[in-house]
Amino acid sequence: MQSRGSSHRLPGLALRSPISSFMLAMLATMASVYVAGRLWQDAENRVYLIKELDRRTGKRQTAISVDESLKMVACRDQHKKLAALEMELAAARHEGYVSKYGYGSESSDTNGAPSKKRLLAVIGILTGFESKNGRDAIRKSWVPSGAELKKLEEDKGVVVRFVIGRSANRGDSMDRAIDDENKHSKDFIVLDNVVEASEEVPKKTRLFLAHAVDTWDADFYVKVNDNIYVNIDSLGAMLSAHVDKPRVYLGCMKSGEVFSDSNHKWFEPDWWKFGDGKSYFRHASGEMFVISRALAQFISINRDILRTYAHDDVSVGSWFIGLDVNHVDEGKLCCSSWTSGAICSAV
Repeated sequence: MQSRGSSHRLPGLALRSPISSFMLAMLATMASVYVAGRLWQDAENRVYLIKELDRRTGKRQTAISVDESLKMVACRDQHKKLAALEMELAAARHEGYVSKYGYGSESSDTNGAPSKKRLLAVIGILTGFESKNGRDAIRKSWVPSGAELKKLEEDKGVVVRFVIGRSANRGDSMDRAIDDENKHSKDFIVLDNVVEASEEVPKKTRLFLAHAVDTWDADFYVKVNDNIYVNIDSLGAMLSAHVDKPRVYLGCMKSGEVFSDSNHKWFEPDWWKFGDGKSYFRHASGEMFVISRALAQFISINRDILRTYAHDDVSVGSWFIGLDVNHVDEGKLCCSSWTSGAICSAV
């Protein structure tokens, strides 16, 4: 009986076994297809996102390698070190630790050949579009023209240039008049990124000093107004006595009241920064002042972050607060005082 019963159950088991295997195989195939489809879809999504990112950013490379990052950091560090070394080198030259290259001496290039002499001074005369008659008067008095201007540089180590900006309407008749005048006189520094306006004078002074030290290798850089006459021989004699001072700031030192009334001629928008006493810090008069090479280099390096105030002389004085600067109150540079032995005089 048992054997017969067993024989009745065997066919059922035989039928169920192939069906189960078939179902398992079919389920496995469906699962494989599903997983493959998801993987393919994810890959397509990633490709689409990368292409979209490239399209929006305009870059094919979406990541910077570690090596490239290190190179960028090292480059920034080198720029900072170079700026610091330039300041230290200028100070060392003036201190005598490096050959000073004062006017009349010669430096040498890497091959030992003598190079161009260092100038004594670069003088910038700030002028405007309306001052043509004043410039002509200066050319007839203390600033030579033509070949004599070059001779002044070669014989006395002094470069003199008129400094002017551009018209707000770039390329108009005022700009063309200055360009034509400069073709004949060749005695201008034209600052293309300065608009010629009274409120832009502090910026104009800053960019002149930066341009001058970047262009000419001199011991001193001088700013003068175009209504001032200068005795160049007396100026040269005075400056020669200060060549060994690395960070010197010479001028007719003054302080003066800070005016908070917007209707006043000398209104200072930042009057509140100067304390309850409303008095400016000591600074050289804007008629004429002198700074040494190291200070001009400081202005050049930091030109983009130096704050300007309403007046150029106050602005220059503010840049040296906190620095180890030798302020020299030189009465001979008080151009409006008519003191004995004055180097300059107002007209």
